[in-house]
Amino acid sequence: MWRRTYLLLVLVRLWFALSPSYLHPDENFQGPEVIAGEIFSYPVRRTWEFTSEHPIRSVFPLWPVYGLPMLLLRWLWIGNGNDGEIPPIAVFWTLRVLMFVLSFVLEDWAVHELVQSPRHRRVAIVLVASSYVTWTYQTHTFSNSIETLIVAWSLSQKTPALMASMVLGVVAVFGVFNRITFPAFLLIPGFRLIPHFWNKPLSLIVLAASALVTIIIAIGLDTSFYTPHSITWLDLVRNPVITPWNNLRYNISPANLAQHGLHPWYQHILVNIPMLIGPAAGLLFFQPHLSLRLYSAISGIFVLSIFQHQEARFLLPTIPLVLSSVQLPKNPTVLKAWVGAWVTFNVLLSLLMGVYHQGGIVPGQVFLSKQPDATQAVWWKTYMPPIWLLNGKNEVLRTQDVMDMEGAALLQELGRLATCDTPADRRNNEYLKESNGTYLVAPLSATWLDPYLDNKGLEGLRFREVWRHRQHFNLDDLNWAEDGFWATLKRVIGRRGLAAWRVTKSCR
Repeated sequence: MWRRTYLLLVLVRLWFALSPSYLHPDENFQGPEVIAGEIFSYPVRRTWEFTSEHPIRSVFPLWPVYGLPMLLLRWLWIGNGNDGEIPPIAVFWTLRVLMFVLSFVLEDWAVHELVQSPRHRRVAIVLVASSYVTWTYQTHTFSNSIETLIVAWSLSQKTPALMASMVLGVVAVFGVFNRITFPAFLLIPGFRLIPHFWNKPLSLIVLAASALVTIIIAIGLDTSFYTPHSITWLDLVRNPVITPWNNLRYNISPANLAQHGLHPWYQHILVNIPMLIGPAAGLLFFQPHLSLRLYSAISGIFVLSIFQHQEARFLLPTIPLVLSSVQLPKNPTVLKAWVGAWVTFNVLLSLLMGVYHQGGIVPGQVFLSKQPDATQAVWWKTYMPPIWLLNGKNEVLRTQDVMDMEGAALLQELGRLATCDTPADRRNNEYLKESNGTYLVAPLSATWLDPYLDNKGLEGLRFREVWRHRQHFNLDDLNWAEDGFWATLKRVIGRRGLAAWRVTKSCR
């Protein structure tokens, strides 16, 4: 029975992997967009993490995770006799499938290796496979998702022989260059290796040597990427780019963290953990199964709670560790109630985060990439759209992200960018023959626009809706204080969706 349940949950995971929800801009801008710009001819947008004087993101882990699949896909594309570049949306879905496979194979396999009891193992695997975090976050291209796999497999290593020590050295460096938070999850488990290395110092030497070689390769790749000219060995000595060190220096500064939002020290424990595992949080506090996995999760949560910027996704590595360390209630009635709560929680959160959360952004970019007249696109009250999905259209299409702009300022900007209204704009699809066009992309829940959308007069801006995607929630537009609780829910949920309007103005 549990095997059939598990296989069904794997299919559910694949379905969510192929859903265009957009959980956070980092899933594009800290990985796929950067590497896509190196491999393909897509114009891309590099965020501040890659363009600052002291860049904090390493490309070392990005190449094997995203670069190799992109190179393989390009090789297959050319080998099949196709001309031109691969459509970026095909690359996007390929990476989603890749993340599904990595989650399905490596995460589930690691849980199987970590849990020794066959009975407890079945429960652990089903819990991890039925978590909305596994369905959504782990199938998206987050560095946190990769960190989850690295942490799990680092813990699954048995007492290291020479080969295992070498692998552990490589994996440890890979983990640090992927995210500097990685060592936090190995703080307590690392103590178990001290007696082994004390008795077998050769294993420690092999681990240190493999780690050193990997560090040199990682710094070399980063230095080459961030240096505008071809590097020499002298550049590696005099001007190395050490991204983990830059990242650490940036994140220990309260002033820097304040730009991203400050949280109380208990944010992870009291808010983020319940948000990620729901009913399992009670089992964690009252019925834990003490294990190395749980100690790893505790050490990670403790260290990450020291930093004042605390997002829920930072705790992704703890989810399989925690869910494999809880014990289900033994009372049949309580167990039935808990299972019902667990299923309800994960179904609701998976639909919210896996389907509706900013779900129109990727389809919206695909739509704009096919509009021959699109030369200006203004995105309002959405996450930053990934421009690499424009399929080369961004060579002529200027994308503006004005998420927090006031409504009056938005109208002023649209008035500056809007093209003159012509008879073609009033006929069905005739506007596509125009050489220039301005588009506004915004959530339907942005009621501020309502008075302006029906304008048919000679004065002012004219909005013609040309596209709509219903599976879109904008959770960053919640105004509980002014609108009230139910009015806010009615607006955001009842008027869910993302729309694109072609904006023109009278030039008489």
